[in-house]
Amino acid sequence: MPEMMPLGPLITFIFASALLSIAPGPDNIFVLTQSALYGKKSGVLVTLGLCTGLVVHTTAVAFGVAAIFQTSVVAFTVLKVVGAMYLLFLAWQAFRAPASPLEAPSSNLRSSGALYRRGIIMNITNPKVSIFFLAFLSQFASPENGQLAPQIFLLGGVFMGVALVIFSTVAALAGELGGWLSKSPRAQVHLNRLAGAVFAGLALKLITASANAE
Repeated sequence: MPEMMPLGPLITFIFASALLSIAPGPDNIFVLTQSALYGKKSGVLVTLGLCTGLVVHTTAVAFGVAAIFQTSVVAFTVLKVVGAMYLLFLAWQAFRAPASPLEAPSSNLRSSGALYRRGIIMNITNPKVSIFFLAFLSQFASPENGQLAPQIFLLGGVFMGVALVIFSTVAALAGELGGWLSKSPRAQVHLNRLAGAVFAGLALKLITASANAE
């Protein structure tokens, strides 16, 4: 049973999850740029989208589906191509996006919903996340502590909680830039282009990824 998991390994897992969430990476940059453009509320929604996507990966690992992506070249290739195409679409949108009034409630509301969905899709279409979870979560699950599936769900939930706190903090800090951006249309355009470059870079990294890469 997951509740019988020793406290020591669980604390170690929480610490490792925090380090992984804090370390600069594509997700952090994504949350930061979108928070600065649309405000901290939208940044938190992006984070919720990313964490929602992790539910899919946790479930995949718990039931062994992630192993299929690690051993099936076809399955891995199909998913990474879909993910890369979506990221390129986002890059195209970002490069074309003009400066807009960030304080318009209707615009922010629409953008928030889109960013939440964007976070989900970006996460679930990245096969590397499933493989990472397969390698990371399995290190802390042990048959000695009961059935593996409940342990994986527990660990996945803890990881999502840690990521939610850290990424929301990033969103809140980056959201403070919103006031400055609302007064600088030129800065909005530059940040949109930066976001587009990030999306394009993520697409390139994903499409060139191999199933066995670390």
